[in-house]
Amino acid sequence: MIKNELIEKIDAILPQTQCGQCGFPGCKPYAIAITEGRADINQCPPGDVAGIQQLADLLGIEAKPLNIIHGIPKPKSVAVIDENLCIGCTFCIQSCPVDAIVGAAKQMHTVIAAECTGCELCLAPCPVDCIRMIPDEKPVNQTGYTPKNNAADIARTRYQFRLERLARKEQEHQERFTKKMHITKPHAASLTDDRKQAIIQAAIKRATAARAQAADKKTEI
Repeated sequence: MIKNELIEKIDAILPQTQCGQCGFPGCKPYAIAITEGRADINQCPPGDVAGIQQLADLLGIEAKPLNIIHGIPKPKSVAVIDENLCIGCTFCIQSCPVDAIVGAAKQMHTVIAAECTGCELCLAPCPVDCIRMIPDEKPVNQTGYTPKNNAADIARTRYQFRLERLARKEQEHQERFTKKMHITKPHAASLTDDRKQAIIQAAIKRATAARAQAADKKTEI
């Protein structure tokens, strides 16, 4: 199995909470680290024992207990913002790995419950503690089965989209900065040259006037 294919298969097993408890900034980076031997298969609390077993089966190795250094499994939950306390600081928006929080600076924020992965990354940055976690009550289908795979696929897509959005934003920032520097520097240099020329011309005029004045005095004598 080629490396990229293995990464995709591992990533497909991971829960896509993008919580970072494994020590990596998302499920895909964790999958890459497992493939490269930089991480073990038992570092994902949301995946728990079932996830570890699936990874072990895929890799043809023996399963092992969850490493609780990375946390312990919890019931699925989603974030809720107390809109009466929210001050619109946007810290939660910046910390959400799947863009499941909407709002604007100094305006009330809200969580899109259907998109929230329950990662809890929005809790710590909130300066007024207006975010809490509640049990996940996403609707189930007619068979009574919650479509976990669909939710994971959606979370994976949103996570990737966010990374791409941030990358585009950074690139645009760099392009604006480069363009600004390209425009500003020549202009500044031009101003400097103009200033130098003005000083030189003024000095020449003063010297010319002084010589003329001296010549007039000699004539008078």
